[in-house]
Parts: sequence; structure tokens; C-alpha cells
Amino acid sequence: MSAGIFSTPRDMPSRLIPAVGGGTVVLLALPVFAVTGWPLQGWALAAVLWVAAQAFAFVLARLAGDTDNLAAAGMRGIGTTSRGLLVGIPLIAVTVADERVGIAAAAVYALAFTVELAVGLAAYFGGEAKA
Repeated sequence: MSAGIFSTPRDMPSRLIPAVGGGTVVLLALPVFAVTGWPLQGWALAAVLWVAAQAFAFVLARLAGDTDNLAAAGMRGIGTTSRGLLVGIPLIAVTVADERVGIAAAAVYALAFTVELAVGLAAYFGGEAKA
């Protein structure tokens, strides 16, 4: 792997495929929860948080992506950071109230986020470098 791969700019790929990859993980977790007897409330919480986080990311992506628009870039940065907080706070609150449900929800969400991140990175670094 060359060191230049990280310094070469690329076009932003679509967020759709990574989001669908993570959503597929959430959907495939439902039968696993049903068969193993894990708390379905945990799966439901993870699914709701997943949809809410994706909706929030969609709103952030609608902000002007112009490199000259400093205000939009700042809002995207703050929003991306806030996305983790908006998911983490309910997960912690539920885990304090019911450990099994909270841990199950956190596990599903973490796995879905990991798949989304991996697919997104593969799409970005697999794209053509800008001249």
C-alpha cells in the first residue's frame, strides 16, 4: 500500500450503498434475536436508532458541500460528531435501566455501523483519484 493513497483526493461516493449495508445487518439481526431468545426490545431500539441516525446523516448531506462554504462545513463536522452522541445517550440510558436490552441494542448498532464504515471506506478508496 502506498502512502499516497491517503493524500490523493477522490470524489465522495454515494452514501446509499454503505447505509444499505448497515441496514441489512440490522434486518438480518431480527431473526437471530427471535431464534436465540435475545430481547427483541434491544433489536427494536437498535433499528430505531439506525433509522434516526441515517435520517440525520441525510439531512447533514443536504447541506451545501461547497468547499468555500465554511459555515456548512462546520455544521457538517458538528453534526457528524453529534450523531454519535445522539445514538450513545439513549443506548446508555437504556443500558442503565435494562442491561440485556441495552447491550443487545449496542451490539447490533455497533455491527451495523462497522459494516457501513467498511463499505464506505472501500467505496471511497476504490474510486478514481482526482487529477
